[in-house]
Amino acid sequence: MRNDHNHQGFQRLKTTKMVFKVDRREICFLRFTLESYDGMAVVSTIDPYLALIEVSIAPGCEKLISELMDALIKDERMSISRTQ
Repeated sequence: MRNDHNHQGFQRLKTTKMVFKVDRREICFLRFTLESYDGMAVVSTIDPYLALIEVSIAPGCEKLISELMDALIKDERMSISRTQ
């Protein structure tokens, strides 16, 4: 994570971006699930045919999102694999 300062002197933190391959049919469910945790993550579809998504994670939320993804794999039996 890289810290920058804007022109007003406020510290600006960078989001962590992770790319995942998921089951195409579950992109929408995954987006709504992750984004329901207000302000923690935003999901973007990179390629709907290859089912690649990018998850932009707010600073300090990386562990929580990782735990949530693990729970979705284990408890919901979702097919999620990190590609980068």
